[in-house]
Amino acid sequence: MPIVVRIDVELAKRKMSVGEFAERVGLTPANVAVLKNGRAKAVRFSTLESMCRVLQCQPGDLLEWVPDGDE
Repeated sequence: MPIVVRIDVELAKRKMSVGEFAERVGLTPANVAVLKNGRAKAVRFSTLESMCRVLQCQPGDLLEWVPDGDE
């Protein structure tokens, strides 16, 4: 998948657990796992905004486009 989710990197930088992050963002830990593992099909801007607010980062810190081998 060409979009890579880097939530785990930002959580590690802040020594924040998935549970704490999920609670502060307003997601279930299971939904955070779906995002972290790249299985999400979409992310609402309101959720992305909450994640950025909690982590004090930019959307580009959480999401990265990586070209696949076909390009």
